[in-house]
Amino acid sequence: MKLGRCLLGCFVVASLIQGCAFSRGTLGDDIKSEAIAAIHKGTTTQAEVLALLGAPDRLLQLNGRDVFQYYRYDAKAGSLLLIALNFTRLSIKSDDLFVILNREGIVEDVMSSKRTERLEFRFWPFGD
Repeated sequence: MKLGRCLLGCFVVASLIQGCAFSRGTLGDDIKSEAIAAIHKGTTTQAEVLALLGAPDRLLQLNGRDVFQYYRYDAKAGSLLLIALNFTRLSIKSDDLFVILNREGIVEDVMSSKRTERLEFRFWPFGD
């Protein structure tokens, strides 16, 4: 009888210390579509890019050209927390903007992507 109560007590305690967790994090600032639209190849200067977007998150040098990279990462995670085993599913998407400036400081090319708008929580850790 006492063994049955002990097992029942252990089961109750074990079921109460498990749980779920949801978390979300972002890195970087939102990249405004209006600012991207205001950048024109061949006419916009480095100073104008900096006035529109601020300092780049990353500055690269490629073949004598400056490449300004702006990014924003969005991450969402759902976790199932058990006593001895935990499952987590992490989803990460990013918005990226690359502005390539020629040696004279004029915009040569602009490449952008926006993928963070519909990032969903996906709790189940196995497959889709």
